[in-house]
Amino acid sequence: MGLGPLSLYLTTIGAIALAVAFLLAVARTTLLALERPAVLVSAAGPAVTAPSAAPGRTAWAIAHAFTWVAAITLGAGLVARGVLVGRGPWGNMYEFSVAFAFGIVAGWLFLRRRYPIDPIAFLPLGVALFLVGYAATLPATIGPLVPALDNAPLLTIHVAMAMIAYGIFATSFGAAVGYLIQGPEDRFSWLPSHRVLDEAAWRAVVIGFPVFATMIILGSWWASIAWGRYWGWDPKETSALVTWLIYAVYLHARNQRGWAGRPSALILVIGFGAVLFTYFGNLFFSGLHSYSGL
Repeated sequence: MGLGPLSLYLTTIGAIALAVAFLLAVARTTLLALERPAVLVSAAGPAVTAPSAAPGRTAWAIAHAFTWVAAITLGAGLVARGVLVGRGPWGNMYEFSVAFAFGIVAGWLFLRRRYPIDPIAFLPLGVALFLVGYAATLPATIGPLVPALDNAPLLTIHVAMAMIAYGIFATSFGAAVGYLIQGPEDRFSWLPSHRVLDEAAWRAVVIGFPVFATMIILGSWWASIAWGRYWGWDPKETSALVTWLIYAVYLHARNQRGWAGRPSALILVIGFGAVLFTYFGNLFFSGLHSYSGL
């Protein structure tokens, strides 16, 4: 089997594993949400306790295993394709969609090791599943790069940083949505506490923000090589700058008393919307970045 078919085979396995992980994560969170809290009666009167961890425990253990399978096979598929093409395997929309999905899964696995945020796993995993599903609709053929992309070292580093930043921002998005549902009163016992969700979201942005900033700087340098100018307000350049500013506002707002909590979580939801617009925007707006490969 050649590297091309091997890459497609591994990517397909990763997509199937990701779909199974997503469905099991949804099942696990649903079971936790539907479980009634236990009521204990004592001399002091009835007391309500949080739901046990039993419902969905097996489902999540299997989901976690399939998430690792998805990460390993998607990553291996990217490596195989990278060896085949002799550059970072993200020169068109198919390749970057798979890489974006891998970045989300890898970022989620990294952050969940530190924070107990498994109940919101279905959010980032759902975004990753959408991306591999979208990739399946795109041509996976390998062709020559357009002239603007024909710089293997910069392509590899610049887009790899986008993959890392976008992937880690997906977890901050999931934590922000969880925070908006949970609220500062910790309304639901099946969700992590609002403090955990806020901390996880903040940590994800702290990791992803400098990576994203470096990506913009490298992109500007690349633009000077490819087009003879560092910045030209191309639609994709502009949307990337707006996205960076949104996350900069979040980092500032979270430290301000009046903006901490729900307002800063809303900023993260808007920020990830900007990430998706930056990613898909070149399909709808003409510009120098219109090299989707479609």
